[in-house]
Amino acid sequence: MRLDLKGLAAAYDSGTTTPAQLIGGLLAGLRTMGPHPVWISLLSDSDLALRLEGLARRRAEGCSLPLYGVPFAVKDNIDVAGLPTTAGCPAFAFQPAQSAPVVQRLEAAGAIPLGKTNLDQFATGLVGTRSPYGAPSSVFDPAFISGGSSSGSAVAVAAGWASFALGTDTAGSGRVPAAFNNIVGLKPTKGLLSGIGLLPACRSLDCISIFAGCVDDAEAVLRIAATPDPADAFSRAAPAETPTIPADFRFGVPELDLDFCGDAGFAALYQESILRLENLGGTRIPIDFTPFAAAAALLYQGPFVAERLAALQLAGFTEWSAMDPVVAGIIKGAEKWSATDSFKAEYELARLKRVTEKVWQACDCLLLPTAPTIFTHAEIAAEPITRNAKLGLYTNFVNLLDLAAIAVPAGFRPDGLPFGVSLIAPAFSDHALAGLGDRLHRSLPSPRWGGSREPLPPVQPAAPPVSRFVTVAVVGAHLSGQPLNHQLQERRARLIKTCRTATGYRLYALSGTVPPKPGLMRDPTGAGLIEVELWEMDSAAFGSFTDLIPPPLGIGTLSLEDGSLVKGFICEAAGLDGARDITAFGGWRAFRAALSG
Repeated sequence: MRLDLKGLAAAYDSGTTTPAQLIGGLLAGLRTMGPHPVWISLLSDSDLALRLEGLARRRAEGCSLPLYGVPFAVKDNIDVAGLPTTAGCPAFAFQPAQSAPVVQRLEAAGAIPLGKTNLDQFATGLVGTRSPYGAPSSVFDPAFISGGSSSGSAVAVAAGWASFALGTDTAGSGRVPAAFNNIVGLKPTKGLLSGIGLLPACRSLDCISIFAGCVDDAEAVLRIAATPDPADAFSRAAPAETPTIPADFRFGVPELDLDFCGDAGFAALYQESILRLENLGGTRIPIDFTPFAAAAALLYQGPFVAERLAALQLAGFTEWSAMDPVVAGIIKGAEKWSATDSFKAEYELARLKRVTEKVWQACDCLLLPTAPTIFTHAEIAAEPITRNAKLGLYTNFVNLLDLAAIAVPAGFRPDGLPFGVSLIAPAFSDHALAGLGDRLHRSLPSPRWGGSREPLPPVQPAAPPVSRFVTVAVVGAHLSGQPLNHQLQERRARLIKTCRTATGYRLYALSGTVPPKPGLMRDPTGAGLIEVELWEMDSAAFGSFTDLIPPPLGIGTLSLEDGSLVKGFICEAAGLDGARDITAFGGWRAFRAALSG
């Protein structure tokens, strides 16, 4: 069964299967395989039962669950409550107290993590072979590498074990494995997804990335997972207006021949991709790739590698003897770089950013091979450093230059191994790139889903037009004068009036939220009339506004004192641990005033 999001939702709605049957069956099948290089740990039956119970309860309460019962996988340098985080190093392993915020948002939307996936140790590599848990292979040929460092996450999707997976991407780790397994790898703009709960490789460059069988699914996950996080110093909110790609777009292609490491099959498929993008309405623009290549070289041939050493030192772990020898050599080698070297590299990167900015005046995006070739396990074992570096020729520069990227399948070599290309554009062009990437993926003669023979799910018809304006009731930190009101102002929302809810609600001061927030809960015994403000904004702004809402909060339908119904903030029951009932105050502002008085 193809595990695409819309197909899975249809199967659940029709009663063909249930989350318990599907996910229980997947886990049972994975356990029967015994130790497997794709998985480091799997969700226990008891943890699955608890998650399924919570999922059923929230569905009965009417919560919005766009990822209801969707199985996903998580790279094992991202925290998931109930599962150890190893980063591919048993001596480093620890049990996290809570899941990373990105995982929390996906679970709040109804998704269920199957387990943690293998990786190049400490996310150091593009090969997928640097792990004591084994080396995954491309789903198309066990002799060939899976790509890394997000090796297990890519294979889990391509093999049909998960609808989507989280990886990470510093130098291409969320794109190279996608190319080697015929799936989509979406590398978001830096800071668009919270990095809290991620053991960083290079904290200033890392992105949590998304693997899926098709672009639609990857983009749907991005919309749910992306939100500014005040706890993450590198978090960023997308601007109200983000870059677009017009119908008569221009795409950059290096003016000189690229290095394909002698791989004539990949070289020919890249030329075919250029023609297909032209057939979609694009105009090829020759560009000087030299400054992009120079930026790529800074990542491993300069002091930026010292960030990997800093990450381990901050985590309190430098047990070199417990690490993969190649990984230890790379990270420990950072000790030779000085602070002076780091500043020089920053100056050079700033210069290269300025030079490459000229490209975006002539092009809407770049089209590059995701990797120049694919290597066998034996070839990587023979030359682990040199060949790993080759795989990053067309990916390493992206995060350094603050760009967004998406990797999509682009055909097969005569021997059946997959090739992929990447579309790259300035920061916050993520959704525009996704739209073009989907068209490019679907322009293949017979696009396939991962390692299966399944075709891609059909393109979904355009949604019917919606009312241009939406009214939303805010109850706490978004009220006028409160710390999150700017999120409404930035979207040009208009205050309509202040009013009150109907009876049947209770208001709670939630525990541990920053800034402090209340939670409004439906409760037939609630007698309070709770103060709210009604704000009006256009529907596009409302969509981006809801992306900012962290669990356990969400948007539901509220009854007002005058009997009318509006969209407004509600809170899940699971978020009330340690919360204080403040219904008697009649509203958040009155409660806050009482505290300050």
